[in-house]
Amino acid sequence: MRRVLLVAAPGTEILDLVGPYQVFARAAELLAQRRPRTSALYRVEVINSSPQPMLTTNCGLRVAAHQSFRRVRGEIDTLLVAGGAAIEADQTGRDLVRWVEQISPQVRRIGSVCTGALLLARAGLLDGRRATTHWKWCDLLAREFPQIEVVPDPIFIRDGNVYTSAGVTAGMDLALALVEEDHGSPLALQVARELVLYLRRPGGQSQFSAALSLQLGDRRPLPDLAAWILDNLGKPLSVQTLASRVAMSPRNFARTFVREMNVTPAKYVQRMRVEVARRRLEETRYSLKRIAAECGFVNAQSMHAAFRRELKVSPGEYRERFQGTLRRPRP
Repeated sequence: MRRVLLVAAPGTEILDLVGPYQVFARAAELLAQRRPRTSALYRVEVINSSPQPMLTTNCGLRVAAHQSFRRVRGEIDTLLVAGGAAIEADQTGRDLVRWVEQISPQVRRIGSVCTGALLLARAGLLDGRRATTHWKWCDLLAREFPQIEVVPDPIFIRDGNVYTSAGVTAGMDLALALVEEDHGSPLALQVARELVLYLRRPGGQSQFSAALSLQLGDRRPLPDLAAWILDNLGKPLSVQTLASRVAMSPRNFARTFVREMNVTPAKYVQRMRVEVARRRLEETRYSLKRIAAECGFVNAQSMHAAFRRELKVSPGEYRERFQGTLRRPRP
């Protein structure tokens, strides 16, 4: 059981709170359907910054919190701080900031949605790290906390076990990525489809997820094939291979794929390889040669060309810009 706490204060941006909540809740539902006996489910709780049971959001909707932060006991897997008016005005009180600071070493991962990054900054959890927040607040975060490397471009940033996201609905992007991190791309894809989430946004190239942003067709067996491709990127994935996988002729498969996916099979496979390589560049210190081989590129030069086509940057430039604290590749 993965216990997820969503911390909110009066005037919280409602989508900062309920967006990630819904992603984790739907993932738990789907996991329970697949594996009824599994223990890897999510248990999501809303934690109020005040002792009051009801929490009033920025739009006036009242939410019944599970408990106050002062009453939290037991193990915590993931803690996310939602942004909102009280946090932005620094009106949550020092007790909440101290609690977040003190509990952080006991949490597997901790993060923020939107201006929740301000509270993490006050707790000192972003010192020496790369972080982002809502674009309107990036300048203030950088000005008030010069020890933080504020990066306004990404939809979200991971630096070690600390995650920060851009504004409002970006919290759902972050939650989807955390689900993918825990349970793999197929589950994240299914959650994204059911919640009708599309992750192709203007700007913020670092967290574009080809696996989630491409509109998978409703027609079987293409959705299953998409998950299979992600698990087999290191293999040669020709049209013939893919067509054989779904028991179709190569010609009929190519036509069907373009109609259902709005992209050719070759282009889709390339985007998947770039997506997985992008994650490897962000999250590991592996050499470009090793990443290229693991992702199914012919060589590092082939990966370089694909990155130029898809992202307009080289793999080396991408790593330098978006990797976080992992600086030097290892063989």
